[in-house]
Amino acid sequence: MIALEKGIVWGADVVMMQEPVVEKEGHNNNISHPGYRLVRGGRTMTAIRRDTHLEFSEVDMGGDGDVQVFDIKYPSGRKMRLVNVYDQLRQEERVRSQGRPAQTARWTEIMGHTRILLGGDWNAHSDRWDPECPPKRDEVFLTNLMDEYDLTDVTDGEATHTSMRNGEISRSLIDFFITKAGMADKLEISTDLATTSDHAIVCAHLRWDEGEEVKVSRKVTGWDIDGLKSEEEKENYEKAKKFWEDKSSERPMLTEESSGEELQKEAEWVQRNFVNHLNRCCKKVKVCARSKRWWNEEIAENRRILGSLKRARRRGEATQQQVKKQRSNVRRIIRQLKTKMCQEFLASATKNQVWQTLRYTKPGGQQMTKTLKSRDGVVAESWEDKAELIKEEAFPRPLKGVEREAQREGGGMWKKITDEDI
Repeated sequence: MIALEKGIVWGADVVMMQEPVVEKEGHNNNISHPGYRLVRGGRTMTAIRRDTHLEFSEVDMGGDGDVQVFDIKYPSGRKMRLVNVYDQLRQEERVRSQGRPAQTARWTEIMGHTRILLGGDWNAHSDRWDPECPPKRDEVFLTNLMDEYDLTDVTDGEATHTSMRNGEISRSLIDFFITKAGMADKLEISTDLATTSDHAIVCAHLRWDEGEEVKVSRKVTGWDIDGLKSEEEKENYEKAKKFWEDKSSERPMLTEESSGEELQKEAEWVQRNFVNHLNRCCKKVKVCARSKRWWNEEIAENRRILGSLKRARRRGEATQQQVKKQRSNVRRIIRQLKTKMCQEFLASATKNQVWQTLRYTKPGGQQMTKTLKSRDGVVAESWEDKAELIKEEAFPRPLKGVEREAQREGGGMWKKITDEDI
């Protein structure tokens, strides 16, 4: 439930889970969520957001329920494949059997898609994806899969699993995504350790429209007035200020006797001329990542290094590991700067800014209603079922055997009620 609630906060279209709650004698584990439709596998479960704009279709590729495959279609027509994996030995009656069901899936067919993203609990240890790896273990299948289909792991380098070994806390990275290098460049990864599980939640944000450079909007949204008022531009600022004072002084003064038409004409003149004035003397501002307050030269320099490494990789002059290391470095710097700025804002927040902080942190998007239950014990999960249930409660059908005569004459509800009537 924590993972699903976190999905609502993040605005996730899909939440992939491993080792879901199973039915046990004497326990009712039939969980549901108002925001997600749950698709159960064996030891995997995928939650699809009810109000998503994407089209999902599940494809059976074997794996005995430890591998779930979904083909996704975007409104634009673009398609991709999402694979939810739990790779672990099957355990029956506390005896670990030989073989991992996930590895028996039809992987040749699964990997037949151009755009594919695989994620889950791999239960594999290797320094290939974990910089602080304990001894290598159970990594052969995943390593061969990555080599055969030219896949790369997408992690932010943080441990995703915590366990006790020989009386000491052991941390490892076994929950992560793998994909083709082209898609890895468009993924933003973050890890959230705030769960009651010994596993972390890993978020993958796929940005189709991002290339190597910062995407800049073509729409001008304002002007760099602060830059114009800086010490370096002081002379230009004084010239611009004097020019506007001279130009506006020629306009007639509006008074309380001015008509609405005069006010409208003056407003149009100010807007038209002031915009032209700012375009001449001020630098135009367009929306991009550099518009963020946390953006600085350190990020810009590291992004330039990342871009050059990607180009070098395509020429065969750099390795994917070098690209991955630099990408993780950029993400780490951005996370640190965002955290620092948020902490500074919270430390200085006063009065109404406290409520502004609440707007930043509270769940956004559509607020979902919880699961409803009818008088007969029927559970309504979908929006349509809930609407039907509410309608039946609000407008009950007449009891059988009760006849209602139609009113022949008009009523008196329209008449004024007097004290005598009361």
